[in-house]
Amino acid sequence: MSRPMFEVIALTPQDARAAESGGADRLELVTDMAADGLTPTVRDFAAIRAAVDLPLRVMLRIRDGFTPGDLDLLLARTAALRAEGAEEFVFGFLTPDGAVDLDATRAVADAVTGCHWTFHRAIDHSADRSDVRAAVADLPGLDTFLTSGAAAGVDAGREVLLGELAKSGEPGYRQQILVGGGLRAEHVPELRAAGFDAFHIGGAVRLGGWAGAVDATMVEEWRTLIGT
Repeated sequence: MSRPMFEVIALTPQDARAAESGGADRLELVTDMAADGLTPTVRDFAAIRAAVDLPLRVMLRIRDGFTPGDLDLLLARTAALRAEGAEEFVFGFLTPDGAVDLDATRAVADAVTGCHWTFHRAIDHSADRSDVRAAVADLPGLDTFLTSGAAAGVDAGREVLLGELAKSGEPGYRQQILVGGGLRAEHVPELRAAGFDAFHIGGAVRLGGWAGAVDATMVEEWRTLIGT
């Protein structure tokens, strides 16, 4: 059995080094968790890249919520991050009524051609998640859906996650399911037993929640729980 994927949110080089030391496989880079994670600056990306050897998935999101906002500005920031060496990304956009904003999502996917990317938890806030999956399934580079199965988190979304895992390999369900959002340690044994093999953690590996930095010992505990 292959090693399960373990992704940790990093805001700073200190976070990144602690996550790497604790056994994370990949980092999601964001800023401003008060807005649920926005695009980091090029300078912050460069500092984190210099601090660790892990793959880095960079959030492309310039406003709170799941609408794209100023798409030209977003594309400009995307281009700047690519020029600095960013190779993996996280994004996904909805219209105000909760449908996938395919034009915006495709525009950003085109801007990161050749890169792998994650469609993030916008899917959990959409009006119809199966429609989202069908609409974006064939966009180039999409290899992951970050999801808890429901906007309220894993407790509420467990049955949805299990249903989607059962469809693995079908059109719209070929991407890896990265479980994150309200994920707690007690969820992991059941999820691993069901066959989930990718997990995403943010505040759960920080002393004091988002006010604190990533703690390497807490990351190591999650690494052991998830599996090596």
